[in-house]
Amino acid sequence: CWNKRFYAIKYMPKQTHSVFVYFLRFMATNDLMSELQKDSIKLDDDSERKVVKMILKLLEDKNGEVQNLAVKCLGPLVSKVKEYQVETIVDTLCTNMLSDKEQLRDISSIGLKTVIGELPPASSGSALAASVCKKITGRLTSAIAKQEDVSVQLEALDIMADMLCRQGGLLVNFHPSILSCLLPQLTSPRLAVRKRTIIALGHLVMSCGNLVFVDLIEHLLSELSRNESMSTTRTYIQCIAAISRQAGHRIGEYLEKIIPLVVKFCSVDDDELREYCIQAFESFVRRCPKEVYPHVPTVISICLKYLTYDPNYNYDDEDEDENAMDADGVDEDYQGSDDEYSDDDDMSWKVRRAAAKCLDAVVSTRHEMLPEFYRTVSPALIARFKEREENVKADVFHAYLSLLKQTRPAQSWLCDPDAMEQGETPLTMLQSQVSMIVKALHKQMKEKSVKTRQCCFNMLTELVNVLPGALTQHIPVLIPGIIFSLNDKSSSSNLKIDALSCLYVILCNHQPKVFHPHVQAIVPPVVACVGDPFYKITSEALLVTQQLVKVIRPLDQTDVFDASPYISDLFACTIKRLKAADIDQEVKERAISCMGQIICNLGDSLGADLPGTLHIFLERLKNEITRLTTVKALTLIAGSQLKINLRPILGEAVPILASFLRKNQRALKLSTLAALDILVKNYSDSVTPAMIDAVLAELPPLINESDMHVSQMAISFLTTLARVHPDSLSKISGSILAELIALVRSPLLQGGALSAMLEFFQALVATGTASLDVKNSRSTDSIRLLALLSLGEVGHHVDLSGQPELKTVILDAFSSASEEVKSAASYALGSISVGNLPEYLPFVLQEISGQPKRQYLLLHSLKEIISSASVAGLKPYVENVWALLLKHCECTEEGTRNVVAECLGKLTLIDPETLLPRLKEFCGEYILELVLINFSFLILLGDFLKTLEDPDLNVRRVALVTFNSAAHNKPSLIRDLLDTVLPHLYNETKVRKDLIREVEMGPFKHTVDDGLDIRKAAFECMYTLLDSCLDRLDIFEFLNHVEDGLKDHYDIKMLTFLMLARLSSLCPSAVLQRLDRLVEPLRATCTTKVKANSVKQEFEKQDELKRSAMRAVVALLTIPEAEKSPLMSEFQSQISSNPELAAIFDSIQRDSSSANMESMDTT
Repeated sequence: CWNKRFYAIKYMPKQTHSVFVYFLRFMATNDLMSELQKDSIKLDDDSERKVVKMILKLLEDKNGEVQNLAVKCLGPLVSKVKEYQVETIVDTLCTNMLSDKEQLRDISSIGLKTVIGELPPASSGSALAASVCKKITGRLTSAIAKQEDVSVQLEALDIMADMLCRQGGLLVNFHPSILSCLLPQLTSPRLAVRKRTIIALGHLVMSCGNLVFVDLIEHLLSELSRNESMSTTRTYIQCIAAISRQAGHRIGEYLEKIIPLVVKFCSVDDDELREYCIQAFESFVRRCPKEVYPHVPTVISICLKYLTYDPNYNYDDEDEDENAMDADGVDEDYQGSDDEYSDDDDMSWKVRRAAAKCLDAVVSTRHEMLPEFYRTVSPALIARFKEREENVKADVFHAYLSLLKQTRPAQSWLCDPDAMEQGETPLTMLQSQVSMIVKALHKQMKEKSVKTRQCCFNMLTELVNVLPGALTQHIPVLIPGIIFSLNDKSSSSNLKIDALSCLYVILCNHQPKVFHPHVQAIVPPVVACVGDPFYKITSEALLVTQQLVKVIRPLDQTDVFDASPYISDLFACTIKRLKAADIDQEVKERAISCMGQIICNLGDSLGADLPGTLHIFLERLKNEITRLTTVKALTLIAGSQLKINLRPILGEAVPILASFLRKNQRALKLSTLAALDILVKNYSDSVTPAMIDAVLAELPPLINESDMHVSQMAISFLTTLARVHPDSLSKISGSILAELIALVRSPLLQGGALSAMLEFFQALVATGTASLDVKNSRSTDSIRLLALLSLGEVGHHVDLSGQPELKTVILDAFSSASEEVKSAASYALGSISVGNLPEYLPFVLQEISGQPKRQYLLLHSLKEIISSASVAGLKPYVENVWALLLKHCECTEEGTRNVVAECLGKLTLIDPETLLPRLKEFCGEYILELVLINFSFLILLGDFLKTLEDPDLNVRRVALVTFNSAAHNKPSLIRDLLDTVLPHLYNETKVRKDLIREVEMGPFKHTVDDGLDIRKAAFECMYTLLDSCLDRLDIFEFLNHVEDGLKDHYDIKMLTFLMLARLSSLCPSAVLQRLDRLVEPLRATCTTKVKANSVKQEFEKQDELKRSAMRAVVALLTIPEAEKSPLMSEFQSQISSNPELAAIFDSIQRDSSSANMESMDTT
C-alpha cells in the first residue's frame, strides 16, 4: 500500500506534489496512531527512539491536522515506551510550551495534558508517574513565576491544576514550592490568571499536607484583614470559597475567623464582592455543615436581606396591577408584560441569585430547622416569585422546591395521629401558606417565559406530592393556567410535558368532585395532546387521560356526574393510539393502560366498540413487548364493579396467561397470578376445568422459599380456587401439596406469605376436600403438621369442644420427635382454646401447673390465647392467669422466661389500670428484664429511663430492644425522649474491655465479649432511628459512632455498613464531609486476609463482610463529588487493580441497577 503511494507521488505534477506530501504525512500519522492503540504492539529500543523523535517532530508540522494527530498519538505512546523516553517527550513539550510560536505553544500544552491524563493514578505507586510529574512541576513553576507572557502563564496554570487534580499525592514534596509560586498570582493584574490560580489552589488543598494548608489559610486571612484593594479582596473571598468546595472538611476549624470577615465585607457597597461573599457562605453551608451551624441564622439573615436587593427597580406598580387583576377575576388572555425592565449595567441580579442559591443550600442541609424555615424563609421566597430576572427567578423556585423536598421525609411522623408533639409542624405551616403560594404562582403561570412556567408546574407538582389535597380550594384558579400552556402554540415540548405531568399529579391527589366543574375545559386540550406527533407528549397525555377517566366516573363514589359527553372523544383518541403498530413502546404501553381504565370505568357505555377492543387486547397479550402491560390492564378490567363481559376472550386468554407462569420474568409472573386470581373470582362460571388444569400445571415451581412474593400470589390463587372451584382441589394433592408443606417448614415463611398460607389452609379445611388424620400413626410428619395447623385455624373460629378426643390427640403430639409438630400442636391448642375459652383455658392452666416437661409448649399455647382472644372473654380469667405467670417468671430457663414475659406484657395491656401497678410492685431483676421485652408502653413512664442505667447488662439490653421496637412501630412515643436517651444509647456502642474475658478450652484460649449483644442492640436502635427520627439526630455525632462500628465485631460491621449505605442517600453532605475517615475502615475490611488454616466459616464470613463493605462503597459513590476525595479515588483504583474486589464491585453495581429496573417493572 505504501509503495503504491510512493510511486503515485514520484510521477505526479510538481504543483500538486506538496499537497500529496501533506496527505502522506497525515495518513502515516493516522496509521501510526491506529497501531499504537493496539495492545499487541511491542517496540524495541531503536523503534521507540525513532517513533518518539518523529512524533515530537510532527508536533512542529506546519499543518494543524497533522499536529492534532501527533498529539493524539502521545496518549497511547506513553504507555508503550520506556520511562526515559517519556521523560524526553515531557522535556520537549515543556520547552516548546515556552516557544515564541503561539501554535506550537498551544499544541505542546495539549500534549502535556494528554501525557498527564495517560499516567497511572497516584494510588498505583507508579515510579513513572512520580518522575514525570516532578520533572513537569519544576518547569511549570518557573513558567508561572515569569509574568512576561500571560498566555504562557495561563497554559502553565491550567496544566498545573490538571496535574494537581490527577497526581497531587505524588507531589507532596513540591507542595510548598507550588504554593509559594501560586500565591503571588492572586494579585496578578490579569483576572484570568487569578481565576486559574484559584482553580489550581483548590486542587492543591485536596492532597497537600497540614503545614501547607495552614500557610495558605493564614495568608488568605491576613490579606483579607489588611483589605488593601477591593479587587484583591474579591479574589481572596473567591479563593476561600473554592478551598471550601474542594476541602470543606479541612477549612471547618477556621470558620470562626473567616465568617466574621466575610460578614463584614457583605456590607461594603460592591455588588460583585457581595456576590462572592454569599457564594462563600453557600460553600461553607454545603461543605462544613457542623462548623457553620452557629452562624446559620446570620447567613439566613444576610440572604433574606439581599434576596430582595434590587435598588434600580420598583415592584410597587406590579403589586398594584396584581391586586387589580385579582379583583377583576381570571383573565385567560393575559400573557405577562411585554416591556420587562432590563439594565446592562445593573449587577444586583447576581447578588439576588447568589442569595437564592445560598438559601437553597441552607434549606437542603439543615432539615432540623424546618419549622424555622417555614416561619422566615418560606414567606420571603414566595414573595420573590415575582422576580424580574428569569435566571434569578428560577433559582428562587429551586430553593422553594428544596424546602418542599426537605418536608417530605418528615411526613410520616408528622401525620402520625398518636404524635406526642403539639402545635405547629412543618406540614401544618406549609398548609397555612398554600394560599400565598397559589396567589404568587397565579400570574407567573401565564408569563411568556417558558422557563418560568416550567418552574411553576414543578412547584405545584412537588407541593401536591408533599401535601396531597392542598389545592382543593384553588383548582378554579390553577386550571386556566395549565390549559393556557397546553393550548399555547408557541409552547415548547418540554413545557407541555411538564404541564401534563403537573395536571396528572393534581388529578391523582384530589377528590374527583373538585374537577367536575372543569372537565369541559380540561378534556379538549388533553385529547389534542394525545394526538400530538411528539411521542413524549402523547405518552404523558395518555397518563392524564387515564386519570381523567377515574375523575369523570369514580366507581367508588356515589356522586353523579354526567360523563357521556366526553366518552366518545376519550375513547376515539385512545383507540387510535392502541391500534397503531408503528409507535413508540412507551406510547403503546400507556395506550393499553389507558384503554384498560376506560373499559373498567366506562365499559357499560362503549356498546358495540367493546368486543373489538377486547380482541385488540388479546392480540397485545400475544406480543412479547406489550404482554405485561396488557395483563395489568386485563386485571383492572376483570376487577371492575361494572362486571365487564370478558367471556368472549377468556377461552383463548387463560391458556396464554398460564403459559406466562413459566416465563423467566418475575414481574410478568406476579401480574399474571393477580390476573388469574381475579378472573377465577369474578368469572367462575366461565372458567372451565381445562383452563384450571392448565394453570395448576404451572404452579409447583412457583411455590418455594426463593421468592416469597411469587409464592404468596400463587397461594392466594389456590385459596380463591378453593372457595370458588373446590372440586378442582383434588388435583393439588401431588406436587403442589408437597411444595406447600415444604414452604410451611421454611424459617423464611412470614408476613404476607404466612398469612396467605393460613388463609389457604382455612379454605382447604372448609371445603372438606382433604382427608387429613393427625391420630393415624402412619401419617407422615408433614401430614400431621398440616392437620394440626388446620385444626388450629378451624378451632379459632368454630367451637370444637364436641370432639372428646381432641385434647388427648394434641397433647400426644407434644411428645412427637419432630420439633415442628410440637410447635404446631402448641399453636393448635392455643388457637382451639380461643373458640371456647370456658372449656379449654382452665385445662391449659391446669396442664401448665401439672406438666413441667411440657411447660414451655403450654406457655406458647397460653400466649396464643392471650394474643387472639377477645378482651371481654379473657377478663374473668385474668387473675388466675396472672398468678400462674408470676409463679413461673423466675424460671431458670431463659426461653421460658421470655415466653412468660410476652404473656405478662400482653396480659397487662388487657387491663393496664389494674395490672400495671402490680407489675411495678413485683419488678425485681428478672421481672424487669422480662416485662421490657413486650411492654413497650413503659416508655411513657420514667421507669424506662432508669432501665437504661440499670447495672444489669441484660436489663439494659432488653430496654434497648424495647426502645428499638417503639422507634420502629410508634416513633411518636420516643421522639421527645431522644435528648435524654441518645447519650445512653451511644454509650452502649463502645467496646468495654472489662466485659471481654478469656475462656480456656483445653489447650486453646477463646475470647468472649459479653458486651457484644448490647452493642448490637444499640446499633440496631441507631439504624431504626434513621428512618423514624432522622430530624432529631445530630448526624455528625451519629457518624462518630458509625465510624467506631466500622472497626468493631463482624455483626456490628454488617449493621454499620447498612447504616452507611442508608446515610449516603439521607444525608449525603454530612457523609461527604466525613468521607476520608469512613474510607479507611472500609478499605481495611476489603483487604483483610483470612489465615490459610482457618475453618470454612471464617472464609465465608470474610467474603460476606467484603460484599457488605463493597455495597457501602457503591452507595458512597452515588454521592455527588465523592470521587473527588483523594482517599476514595485511591481506594477505587485499588479495587480496580484487584481482580477479586473488582468482580465483587461490578457484581454489586449490576445487582443495584437490575433491582432498580425490577422495582420499576413491578410498580
